[in-house]
Amino acid sequence: MKGLVDNFGLSVTKTTINDSTPTKEGRAPREQDDHHVRRQAMVSDLTTHTSGYPPEGQGEYFLCDLFDAIPKNDLASMEHPLFSLATRPDLRVLNYEHNGAEITVTPSVKGLATIHDKDILIFCVSQLMAALNAGRQVSRVLHLKAHDLLIATNRDTSGDAYRRLREAFERLAGTRITTNITTGGHEITSGFGLIESWEIVRKARGGRMVSVAVTLSDWLYRAVLSKSVLTLNRGYFTLRKPLERRIYELARKHCGRQDSWQISVDTLLKKSGSASPRRVFRKMLRDMIAAQSLPDYAMEELPGDLIRFAQKQAVVVDVPPPTLREATRDAARALMPGADVYALEADWRAMWAQSGAPKLHKPDAAFLGWVKKRAEAGS
Repeated sequence: MKGLVDNFGLSVTKTTINDSTPTKEGRAPREQDDHHVRRQAMVSDLTTHTSGYPPEGQGEYFLCDLFDAIPKNDLASMEHPLFSLATRPDLRVLNYEHNGAEITVTPSVKGLATIHDKDILIFCVSQLMAALNAGRQVSRVLHLKAHDLLIATNRDTSGDAYRRLREAFERLAGTRITTNITTGGHEITSGFGLIESWEIVRKARGGRMVSVAVTLSDWLYRAVLSKSVLTLNRGYFTLRKPLERRIYELARKHCGRQDSWQISVDTLLKKSGSASPRRVFRKMLRDMIAAQSLPDYAMEELPGDLIRFAQKQAVVVDVPPPTLREATRDAARALMPGADVYALEADWRAMWAQSGAPKLHKPDAAFLGWVKKRAEAGS
């Protein structure tokens, strides 16, 4: 529970949780000049339509303009069930207890924030982490374009999608979390929201939101600054069933890069936050085992009422992996400004291994070709 207490507003130091290792972030160089010019144009466009906002870099706000930022999620909300798995307005007060510490999640009149609403937080955390890796100044006040958020989280961009996005902001701002801690022999109860505030900065003529200003809660911003986050597979956003998303979070948090991890059905039910009866929950788990829909992890039911998660693509090859020149990495940064080039290299090597580890006569050219296709697919 220490990780929850640290992230939830009491310490800026990096959390230590025994059953996971936060992703090591490679520090990428600053953006290329052409990207810098483009970003400044975006800042100018935004400030033209909003009065009172100083230029980015003075600590007032952070502009979410990083292309193809790697999805990141904070450790505390991956470990503990803070989000509703319901598909209809959920007005329950959620209570969760672990090792003497208690968490209460209280909804607003709009209902509890859902695990699909969490996409907004993942987008914000991903942008901030990519900026930190690129050496940029960040702030817990973020300006984002609604269209960029919808695209990054694999959502449609219809008018109805913007309406649902607004409702998600309302639920995130209205949901309150209360947790108790003990300091110096005194129990302290602390309460906070998932986001502190949000506002539509600019609307299109038809009333559709274009730019949104979001102020993150202090606990989430501290998690970002301490890099208490883990990388998510982009396939996470293709999971439509709330329980699939929650189970993937738990597998990613506890299994991580290990070969496997197993947990009892009862404990998994508690950690998931599912309101389903045990027999229904078990049936849903068996459906997931049959479908094997989770990215990265295969599920298996074991004797003794256990569920086992194992790496799906643990590929072992005897051929040495291709090596790249530093100039090639610089070229990749120019193709995808703001992206973590070392993460791109790891993804490319995994793809190479899964395709049978063929001999590459020109690995640098092959890598840049792959990066170019990925950049074009995401644009």
